[in-house]
Amino acid sequence: MSSPNLTPQGLHRVDRRSTPGLAVFERRTNHPEAVVIAIHGGLDRGGSFARLARRLEHFDLVTYDRRGYQASRDLTPLSLEHHVADLAALARDERERGLPLIALGHSYGGVVAVGAALDEPSLFNAIVNFESPFPWIHHRESSQSTLGDDPAYEAERFFRRMVSNGAWERLSEAERESRRLDGPGLMSDLGLLRSGAVPYDISNLAAPTHYLYGDGILAEYYTALAHALEERSSFITATQIAHTNHGAHLSSPDALASALTHCWEATCASA
Repeated sequence: MSSPNLTPQGLHRVDRRSTPGLAVFERRTNHPEAVVIAIHGGLDRGGSFARLARRLEHFDLVTYDRRGYQASRDLTPLSLEHHVADLAALARDERERGLPLIALGHSYGGVVAVGAALDEPSLFNAIVNFESPFPWIHHRESSQSTLGDDPAYEAERFFRRMVSNGAWERLSEAERESRRLDGPGLMSDLGLLRSGAVPYDISNLAAPTHYLYGDGILAEYYTALAHALEERSSFITATQIAHTNHGAHLSSPDALASALTHCWEATCASA
């Protein structure tokens, strides 16, 4: 059985002494305005931002497999605290390049991005999150199904629910097994979101934060969450992107790249 390629097309893997064991990938451009650090969500991987990276003409993009996932699968322990520490270490590395820094968090990746920005307010010039869940701010009842004891089963169940049964069936057996092996990382993410815990107070944000969401089947929920976030912090601005779903970085990379550029321009204009 062959293993899936762990270096995404269009991205280059780099070694970072500040984050040993973490698989880091990048795409550099000529004369970038800023560096985007992209943080993936549950049962995803850094390579899913490759399509977006190719559309960012004025930004460098750095991404990585979060601990517990893909090429960083063996890196433990798994916790929000450790995900935040990994991101902060990468951000400090990029700060040495002298460019402004944008954290782009997709889904659970946005929970990590905000956590890092709260711990070190000077890390990021801007945060852009797409459909990140903050259940302690606005709860979605249907997301609270009970987790079982089998990480592989939970990974398959999550993929089928979030993507589709057909997409799962089209995966090769090696790709299915790779997703199943990410089950412990996924269960750690979901465990926090379903625990009822309040990991931090988002009202303490001090960086311009743009909350983006699509108009898919959960648009009503994300609209309500976006409004709740805006009420909690004057640093948060919410925007809906038409014709996008939860996997916008894969299915609508042009729209997401345009929205990210507009967020950065708005940040610069208000600076």
